[in-house]
Amino acid sequence: MAWSTRQLAELAGTTAKAVRHYHEIGLLDEPQRASNGYKRYGVSHLVRLLRIRRLTDLGVALADVPSVESGDEKARRILRDLDAELAADIERRQRMRRELAAVMDNRTALDMPSDLKTLADDLPETQRSLLVAYSSILTPQAMAALREQLSGPRGDLDAEFAALDEDAPDDVRQRMAERMAPEVRRQHRAHPALADLGLASHRERAVAESVAVHALVEFHNRAHLDVLRRVHTILVENDASGSESDGRQ
Repeated sequence: MAWSTRQLAELAGTTAKAVRHYHEIGLLDEPQRASNGYKRYGVSHLVRLLRIRRLTDLGVALADVPSVESGDEKARRILRDLDAELAADIERRQRMRRELAAVMDNRTALDMPSDLKTLADDLPETQRSLLVAYSSILTPQAMAALREQLSGPRGDLDAEFAALDEDAPDDVRQRMAERMAPEVRRQHRAHPALADLGLASHRERAVAESVAVHALVEFHNRAHLDVLRRVHTILVENDASGSESDGRQ
């Protein structure tokens, strides 16, 4: 009794193409051929093919099969490395399951960075979108500082700024900027990791600034941007004034 390539493949739960490939790379010996030229496989080929399948099902690369079969120190190293890869993959999949569970419990956390999902319920859509964009440029330390910053209580000023109408008059914008400037200064002092975008980002400064600017323009109206510009001007003028006072002393 002998089998054709197709029959052998079916018995081993693989394909005729795979069997031919194993021949080509030297993992499976060529069988004898019948008088008509067709390959005739026996039980030894089936056993060999099942062993190859067993190792590849465990994740062993075809190129490593001969080394693993030798049972020497190289074989043990290959298996230890494979075990480490599987452990990392299990951890990754477990993390994915935890994040999927969080998404099922809270749809607003769908696109949030994993370490900021707990804030999703309390953040306006604009801030959630900004966080997603910033997660592409900020270092883990800066993201942790941002999480700490956003975990604090949000006052009326945050709500007023979010609700600022695009056609808000100049005096309203100026008063809001003057009220926001001390809070922004306090945040810079409390979270210095966020004060300098070049230091807070793992990207090149130009790239980080491009993401930040595009995100601000995309998710804020003209009045918001004008208020932020005014806040920046106030802080710069205060710094300059403070430097001059120090010089006179």
